[in-house]
Amino acid sequence: MSDVMKIGHLRLTANAQIHKAAQKEQAAGRTESFQEVLDRNVLKFSHHAETRMAQRGITFKPETLSKINNAIDQAAAKGAKDSLVVYQDIAMIVNVPSRTVVTALDGNKLQGNVFTQIDSAVIVN
Repeated sequence: MSDVMKIGHLRLTANAQIHKAAQKEQAAGRTESFQEVLDRNVLKFSHHAETRMAQRGITFKPETLSKINNAIDQAAAKGAKDSLVVYQDIAMIVNVPSRTVVTALDGNKLQGNVFTQIDSAVIVN
């Protein structure tokens, strides 16, 4: 698939994973609402991130977004709150609990930057 996806709210998790998570919640004695399940499985982009990505010509294919979503899952499993996610020559600051990309930089803007107020970093293959 070579189509470029537009930035916005994207559902990236398979139905089987959603169903498995719902079963786990029910086993724990609490059921999630549909909105909670959807929010937990959606990668969002802040207005700032959308603006920066448009300015810098950063676009993602669906398979790339899936890899980024998996990286956020890994960070969440380790208890991360704000993570630096690096994919090829693109770096993103992601608020892990809200699954929101806060900002994004491309290779030209990475040189000489210091990333602060993060508690983890994930390098995506």
